[in-house]
Amino acid sequence: MNYRISFLALLSIAVLGQSCVSSKKYKELDANYTQLQNSTKDLSIKYQTSEQALAVARSRNESLEEQINQQKANVTALQDALNKCLNSSSQGNVNISKLVDEINSSNRYIQQLVNAKNKSDSLNMVLTNNLTRSLTPQETQDVDVKVLKGVVYISLSDNMLYKSGSYEISDKAGATLSKIAKIIMDYSNYDVLIEGNTDNVPISQKNIRNNWDLSALRASSVVQALQNTYQVDPKRLTAGGRGEYNPIADNSTPSGRSQNRRTQIIITPKLDQFMDLIGKAPADQPAPAKQ
Repeated sequence: MNYRISFLALLSIAVLGQSCVSSKKYKELDANYTQLQNSTKDLSIKYQTSEQALAVARSRNESLEEQINQQKANVTALQDALNKCLNSSSQGNVNISKLVDEINSSNRYIQQLVNAKNKSDSLNMVLTNNLTRSLTPQETQDVDVKVLKGVVYISLSDNMLYKSGSYEISDKAGATLSKIAKIIMDYSNYDVLIEGNTDNVPISQKNIRNNWDLSALRASSVVQALQNTYQVDPKRLTAGGRGEYNPIADNSTPSGRSQNRRTQIIITPKLDQFMDLIGKAPADQPAPAKQ
C-alpha cells in the first residue's frame, strides 16, 4: 500500500508538470502503476486463499473439540454408573472393576485426542514458519505454502520453475528448490509427492502428446533435481501428473490459467497412529456401558 501511495504521489507530480516531463517518462510511470495494481490483485488472491485454509483448520479443531467433549460426557455417564454400582449391594466386584477399566480407557482416549490436537497445531506452525521465513519477498510471489491436517502443500508457479514452454528446470528456480530441499531433509520421516498441473490449453511440441505428459514430465524434473542436485533420498519421492484436471482457478482468463499452471510439493508426515486418532477411536476402545 505504501508503494501505491508513493507512486500516486509521483504520478500526481508528473501530471502537474506534464509540460516538463517527457511522454516516455509519463508512459513509464503509468506502466509501473499498472504493474503495482496487478501485484495488489495477486496479493489479494493469496490473502483470500490463506483465509480459506484458516477456516478449514478451524473447522478441524472444532471437530476434535467435539470428540473431546463427547468422550468427557461418556466418562461422566460411566462415573454415574459406577456410583450406582457402589451404592447398590446387588452389584458384584466384577462389574465395578469393568466400569473402572472403561473409565480409565475413556480418559486415555481423551488425552490422546488432546495430544493429537496439540500436535497438529504445533506441526502446522513449525512447518509453515520454517519454510516461509526462508523465502525472499520475490520468491513469495511464486510460492504459496499451506498446511492442512499436518500435510504441507507448497505450490510453485511454472514461470519460476521451468524454462518457457518446457519441462526443464530454470536456473532461477535453484535458490527456491534448495530451501525446499532443506525442509525435506530436516523432516526425514516425511514422504514427498511432486504433483504437476497445467491449464487447459493444448500443448503443441514434439514428443509431448498432451498436458498429461507435460505435467508428469515437469513433476519428474523436480523429483530428479531434488535427488541429484540436493541429495534427497529418492525412496521418499513420488512424481505424478494431473494434467489440466485439477484446476484451482477459471481457465477462461489469463490470470486463472497462470494459477493452474503450477507444481505442488506435498510433504506428508508418516504419523499413521496420529491420523487414525483423528479419524476414529482405537480398535480396543470399549463401548459405553449400558445403563
